[in-house]
Amino acid sequence: MNESHPRPPSGVSRALSGALRAARARRALLGALAALAMALPLAGFAPAAHAERADKDKPLNIEADNMTYDDLKQQTVFTGHVVATKGTILIKADKLVVTQDPQGYQYATGTVSPGAGTLAYFRQRREGVDEFIDGSAERIDYDGRQDLTTLTTRATVRRLQGLSAVMDQVHGSIITYDGQNDFYTAKSGKDVAGPGNPTGRVRAMLSPRSGGGQPLTGAPATLQPSATLHDAPQQ
Repeated sequence: MNESHPRPPSGVSRALSGALRAARARRALLGALAALAMALPLAGFAPAAHAERADKDKPLNIEADNMTYDDLKQQTVFTGHVVATKGTILIKADKLVVTQDPQGYQYATGTVSPGAGTLAYFRQRREGVDEFIDGSAERIDYDGRQDLTTLTTRATVRRLQGLSAVMDQVHGSIITYDGQNDFYTAKSGKDVAGPGNPTGRVRAMLSPRSGGGQPLTGAPATLQPSATLHDAPQQ
């Protein structure tokens, strides 16, 4: 037996249809917001790009009394009052051996003559500040691929403000300066042993970083009475 059901009035049908469309729209909007909320954290954790130091792309210029090129070893040897520059990098030594890998990165090893009273010297400007890192040792190795400098035997590294004010100073047997990440490490050794330091421990002098605000400059402020505030309320 068939039963008939009364149809709702046309106004009610339109209202139901509109409510369904609104519900579908809300579901679509919530889905889009959820997708956006998942995407934002991923965008926030994307690694930032770090620019390479300009020194790595500069040519290596060398002055010396003598030069020898060994094609078999693919190396060039400079001797006698050697002065090498590469951007802000400066190396001085009695002998400098320079090689280059297939990718074009350059490597240099500077040494002094046995028994010489002087040491090989290195200096490089720090990125974005008026400061330099300089150092001396019997041997200095520069790695152009990693922007890494290793000072070996009787090594000293200093952080200079400008070219004269010593801010930090480290003594050790081997000191490595990482110019790309801007930090250095030091190791002890018998070659730096002496009175008061029989085991050749690392020694350092580190200046405190100035974290205070800049001094105030300019004319003093002029104080005037307020046009809106009057006597303070009585307590």
